[in-house]
Amino acid sequence: MSKQINFEDFIKVDLRVGNIIKVNYFPEARQPAYQLTIDFGELGIKKSSAQITKLYTKEELLNRQIVAVVNFPKKQIANFMSECLVMGAVNGNDVMLLKPEQMVKNGSTVS
Repeated sequence: MSKQINFEDFIKVDLRVGNIIKVNYFPEARQPAYQLTIDFGELGIKKSSAQITKLYTKEELLNRQIVAVVNFPKKQIANFMSECLVMGAVNGNDVMLLKPEQMVKNGSTVS
């Protein structure tokens, strides 16, 4: 288990549901990855890099709802600016995306 945090720390993390609207291969990344464009409703469109090429095809990702942290600072990854962090469960070297059990409004908060 990681270092214990308090509730005030947790509520600083802005987790939101978004819909992947565009997927591109990211050949410049060190590890195989996709460039994702995600619609977060009223929060707008954000981009992210995700190393999920082993478990997901581009077609499987398109129009899929995901959960992401949207209040991290932007991060330069090769020639790409990542604006959010897509959440997933790590199983060995593979990452399985977290998603709502049912469709929800893009931009919905996760608590």
